[in-house]
Amino acid sequence: MRLFRLSILAALIAATASAAQQPAPTTDIKPKPEETEIWKPAPPVVTPAATITAPPSDAIILFNGKNTDEWVKVKDHTPVTWAVHKGILTVVKDGTGNIETKRRFKDYQLHIEWRIPPNITGTSQARGNSGVFLASTGLGDDGYELQVLDNYQNETYVNGMAGSLYKQAIPLANAARKPGEWQSYDVVWTAPTFNEDGSLKTPAYATVFWNGVVVENHFELKGQTLYIGKPFYKKYDTAPIKLQAHGDKSEPVSFRNIWVRELP
Repeated sequence: MRLFRLSILAALIAATASAAQQPAPTTDIKPKPEETEIWKPAPPVVTPAATITAPPSDAIILFNGKNTDEWVKVKDHTPVTWAVHKGILTVVKDGTGNIETKRRFKDYQLHIEWRIPPNITGTSQARGNSGVFLASTGLGDDGYELQVLDNYQNETYVNGMAGSLYKQAIPLANAARKPGEWQSYDVVWTAPTFNEDGSLKTPAYATVFWNGVVVENHFELKGQTLYIGKPFYKKYDTAPIKLQAHGDKSEPVSFRNIWVRELP
């Protein structure tokens, strides 16, 4: 009888080990973008002050209103073909895509001003869509995006509105100005760090002021910002800052007065 019980126990252990070695079930069902969209509750509307910040003495000027010498096209690192006119840099939707800085950064303070055109058309995400990628980690929209969008009386999913860290952080307030008025982002970016094996050591954090109003307060990111699917981290050391040429059909967004201060 004892031998019989031992035989049964051995069989159970073997069956359990075999089951544990089976691969996890897989699915070919692709997630939908709307599965990660949050629409309610919407952040309260806050009227911003009129002042905009000039660069301090130790700032690196990324756009001086005269040329795009500090920038290249993301896809091939050739000279930028976005329009520069009267001190303003405007997205050109000619299919050449996003641009990024020639310089690479880790932790920094960033100031950037942006304007939705007064004749803007479209609704939701198809209305003045662009983005400031605080770290560009690859082609296309790889990286960590701070959303640019017209959210002056334009409803969209709140984790994808202006002031959001796209699909991750809902802004604490809606500080949007009317289309045609200049707006500003002031950002403190703490880059993620990684172990030698590529695993995450410390996460990324972002604090964002939108037109002088805190809309992200030392928010801890869960990884890169994605349109579809769940965020994840991939190892990098330093990275460019990227501006997005979004494919929506509305009139193009403009930028000016872009500067950065590297932090120790």
